[in-house]
Amino acid sequence: MNEYVKRVSDNLIRLYSHEPEYLQSALTWLEMIAPAVDDPRYEKMDLLSRMVEPERMFSFLVPWVDDYGVVHTNHGFRVQFNSAIGPFKGGLRFHPSVTPSVVKFLGFEQTYKNALTGLPIGGAAGGADFDPRGKSNREIMRFCQSYMNSLYRYLGADTDVAGGDIGVGSREIGYLYGQYKRLTARSESSALTGKGLTYGGSKVRQEAAGFGAVYFLNRMLEHRGEKLEGKRIAVSGFGNMSWGVCRKATEFGGKVVTLSGPDGYIYDESGVNTQEKFDFMVQMRMSGVDKVKPYADKFNVPFFAGERPWEVEADIAMPCATQNEIGVHDAVAILTNGYRYYVECANMPATRDALKILRMSKKVLTAGSKASGCGGVAVSALEMAQNSVRYSWKRAEIDQRLQDIMGSIYDASVAASEKYGLGYDLIAGNDIAGFKRIAEAMMAQGL
Repeated sequence: MNEYVKRVSDNLIRLYSHEPEYLQSALTWLEMIAPAVDDPRYEKMDLLSRMVEPERMFSFLVPWVDDYGVVHTNHGFRVQFNSAIGPFKGGLRFHPSVTPSVVKFLGFEQTYKNALTGLPIGGAAGGADFDPRGKSNREIMRFCQSYMNSLYRYLGADTDVAGGDIGVGSREIGYLYGQYKRLTARSESSALTGKGLTYGGSKVRQEAAGFGAVYFLNRMLEHRGEKLEGKRIAVSGFGNMSWGVCRKATEFGGKVVTLSGPDGYIYDESGVNTQEKFDFMVQMRMSGVDKVKPYADKFNVPFFAGERPWEVEADIAMPCATQNEIGVHDAVAILTNGYRYYVECANMPATRDALKILRMSKKVLTAGSKASGCGGVAVSALEMAQNSVRYSWKRAEIDQRLQDIMGSIYDASVAASEKYGLGYDLIAGNDIAGFKRIAEAMMAQGL
């Protein structure tokens, strides 16, 4: 690590030891891009210090009234991380775990993920420590309207475009967009993405993240002269990302054998590979009960309470749930249970120590979420494009565009890794490719 990178890293540790998610994300990124910090102008312009900090961040109170007339107050956040290559773009997460550190980490990851798509979008993230589970539709509507009352001033097609994340699906986006229109008196459809198909949404959007991850995985398999057909895949989570992985992997002949939730995991030897099972995943997600055991009850498969899916023997591990779900113990399980591919789908699913263990292994080929998890934002950007020209592409067209984008991301990651003498390192490669694109834009725009 060169002296400039080390100085920026040390300063982050000094300032943000109380924000562990954000600190982990930024330090890992600095470690990955260090070989590419080869231009003396970067230090002269103190580029790295400006790239690891958000352009702006704000917080606000979100008061709302439940169905019994009781007032509750939550905390809302938005971080606008980097706009060098386009308007800020990133999701909103409604979950009790949302903190300033989580939002900053999500915005940081989103910035470099968006850059990899090759599309003109910057990075952002936001959310609130509100839990939609167990709330009525009217309570969720009132919360979304109150949240938008504070956020709308900072959104816009050419300013900051918000989308969905954990706890924010098409229902929440609908309520948020409705309030945005009332407050601004504009039908500015590109101000939010993830909308319903009847008012400017994009086909393939809900499953795009999972589809994109499988397209990226296919390129990794091709590198080794293999195909997905016949491969066993262990997946965590059961949300949109997992749902998309299950569907697209089935198309290519792969077999997802696990799903997980906070309560444990299920093991489906025959595979999560029928329309009935895909539909039931949607029902579980929409139920608001964050448990995977109902799948085991419905399809009469084993359920392992409080356990992780990585103890199952499989070929491919695809963590799709949330940040830091893969610890050291899980990394060791992946290495000892026959896995040959580790593909990150959720944002930063592995801790720094766990990722180091996986990267050191000669047995497991790894891919980071900034590359393999780009599918969702890629289709969100396509939704913005469709809204701007008042046109809707066919489903097959969008799916093909998504496949092309994921192929370009893979190629860019491989090329960047090889250029800096790192061999076939997809994680360092995708970090470097995103870094170089944003660095070039920031240098061109001056201070």
